[in-house]
Amino acid sequence: MTIVEAIKLILSDVPEGLTAKEIYDKIVEQNLYAFGAKNPLGVVNSQIRRRCVGLNFPTAYPVKMFRIVGHRGKKNRFALYDDNIRLPDGTDELKSKNAIDELPEEKIGAALQEHIASIRQQVSDCISNNSPAFFEQLVLDLLLKMGYGYGKQAGVVTGRPHDGGIDGIISEDKLGLDLIYFQAKRYSMSKNIGRGELQAFIGAMEHVQKGVYITTSKFTKEAASFIEKQQQKHVKLIDGDLLSELLVKYEVGVVPAQTISIYRLDTDYFNI
Repeated sequence: MTIVEAIKLILSDVPEGLTAKEIYDKIVEQNLYAFGAKNPLGVVNSQIRRRCVGLNFPTAYPVKMFRIVGHRGKKNRFALYDDNIRLPDGTDELKSKNAIDELPEEKIGAALQEHIASIRQQVSDCISNNSPAFFEQLVLDLLLKMGYGYGKQAGVVTGRPHDGGIDGIISEDKLGLDLIYFQAKRYSMSKNIGRGELQAFIGAMEHVQKGVYITTSKFTKEAASFIEKQQQKHVKLIDGDLLSELLVKYEVGVVPAQTISIYRLDTDYFNI
């Protein structure tokens, strides 16, 4: 009998669920499995969490067998999971209420998200402390890094006073037969982009069909609705939140400081 089979056997008699410690104690009591690990309770906990619905992290298994049904003190209570039974409302709250049973890789994932959020904020602060001209070049660098244009020389910043609403142009082919216009507005968070500014941008696009409007602030609901209903031009909107996310994702203005590897068991190799 495997550890997982032992866990399932124990939980089959306890629909209200048990903590990992209670499951481990019953496995030992019933002599269902001989543990050789120095931390057998940790092994039981990891086997459950990697197969627990709602807990998704790099080393989690795609097939789910268990679910969180509540808590006993600060510990999660686990029960068998049947994918034919709808989970009750509040399952997400149950799984996230307490992190005391989290595996190391889950903690790494949470720390990474916190780190990325911090870096995104630092990127936004640096943009605010630079000039509008710098922001226009940054937007061009980002769009090229994202794969728009035929190469590194495919774009140019044209922004200047009275530029007619166009800050830059990207050529998708070397002959310039297919162009993308972009507008970059470095605004404070209190100044949102309205419908009128987007109408001016579309008017300045003239014969060009594709455009990107990027701002460090946000777009009003009216502005976003106007673009969604726009049929003459194909325009994408990028607000400050999405901008910082893309800058980090495509490594514009940031560089990787360290790379780590998180491992999972090769179940195919061990025929588990």
